[in-house]
Amino acid sequence: MDDSMASKKEEKFEALLEKLQGLVRELESGETSLEDSIKKFEEGVALAKSCQERLNQAEQKIEILLKSDSSQIATAPFESDEN
Repeated sequence: MDDSMASKKEEKFEALLEKLQGLVRELESGETSLEDSIKKFEEGVALAKSCQERLNQAEQKIEILLKSDSSQIATAPFESDEN
């Protein structure tokens, strides 16, 4: 694993997501060259993959915490305060 991949793993999810959103804005603006757009797209794919991996890890941790004594996972819908 190279240094850039190691540093991405150390970054917080929110920071990775913010970078991804910034790349999307840049690409949507249409003001970048084709070559730069391809590079930004590749970076965005890597960031999206990293974010998805982090979300999967968080979900697994939550399921472990919710595991009942009978080794059954108790799932419940997430209720947001925004509703």
